[in-house]
Amino acid sequence: MKKLYATIGLFLATLLSAQVPQAFSYQTIAFNSAGAPIANGNVALKISILENSATGTVLYTETHTKTTNSKGLVNLNIGQGTPTTGSFGAINWGTNTKFVKVEMDPAGGTNYTNVGVNQLMSVPYSQISKTVVTGAGQGITLTSPNGTAYTLGVNDAGTLSLPTSSSSSSAIPANLYFYSSNNNFNASSAELLRNSSGNEKIGYKYVSAGTQYKFLAAPNTSAQVYGSGSQSTLVANGANFTLSSNGFYRINLLTYGTTTTVHMGNINPTISLNYSSTPPQISTTAYDTSTNKFSINLTGVSSANFSGFYIKLPSGGSNSYEEILGDNLSDGSFDISGAYIMIPNLTTTPKNFKVEFSINFDATGTYTITQI
Repeated sequence: MKKLYATIGLFLATLLSAQVPQAFSYQTIAFNSAGAPIANGNVALKISILENSATGTVLYTETHTKTTNSKGLVNLNIGQGTPTTGSFGAINWGTNTKFVKVEMDPAGGTNYTNVGVNQLMSVPYSQISKTVVTGAGQGITLTSPNGTAYTLGVNDAGTLSLPTSSSSSSAIPANLYFYSSNNNFNASSAELLRNSSGNEKIGYKYVSAGTQYKFLAAPNTSAQVYGSGSQSTLVANGANFTLSSNGFYRINLLTYGTTTTVHMGNINPTISLNYSSTPPQISTTAYDTSTNKFSINLTGVSSANFSGFYIKLPSGGSNSYEEILGDNLSDGSFDISGAYIMIPNLTTTPKNFKVEFSINFDATGTYTITQI
């Protein structure tokens, strides 16, 4: 499979002019179908900026033709390619999560293959600076450590107004951190919930029965604390939430209008097969609390009945969607909504395998496949 491995990732770019930068840099290594780096070759890339998810709306697309170095390294500035869809300058970096989709033709043509989609974990400073104020009279919103938002405004005479609260202290901030009695409510080790869409935050964690938990606006002791209100709603300075049973939980925070509800679903990850004819047999999922690893056995796997699998993470009963974990680079690490995970060297003779994997709080993780 044609692959492009992002070795360094996304960086802020500085352009030659004194204007605000209109691009950010990207470095990758290009591989051919045999898995070898393409040294000193011409490759074509198509870069897309997506809204909200790895399969979200395409906001902008551009193409590049680049020459790799002797090790297959490619350098490019996203925002300075040849636009084919949308306008880079029109992207509102201040709202919703953004994803970068990379497609490549190792022959330098237009026969692009999807080689990976990754979330932008931080927004380029120059781009967010353009969208802090998106219209006349809106002012600049500043957020205090306890999560309260304040607005700094200016009138037509150029006189600045002192910051005034733009929301009540019970307003839910963009980022929230999970912490609990399992770590004695240690704020510094609180875990950041992943913003998976405009109204949902998600985390995955094994939690024991009787655990009490809350949420923080930031991982420090001065941050605003959020707890339980009525009907599992999230409110500032609310009571502790409490879990009644041991389990591996999907933590869902869903916001509708001004109300955020908390859902803790005890889930059991499973394997979803891509198969033909009679599928291999799948065992029940086992979880080892001492290693924090899951294991599932596949029986009777052959090249005739198997074309890959996903790890499926159920919604946990919330009004949400299940997530799937694949592997875009076949490197043993999970990618959310990634490509099917393959088992190498299959033949027509059926074989049995053990799939062992761990899942981190943000749904990253690793896996191994062992013949048994």
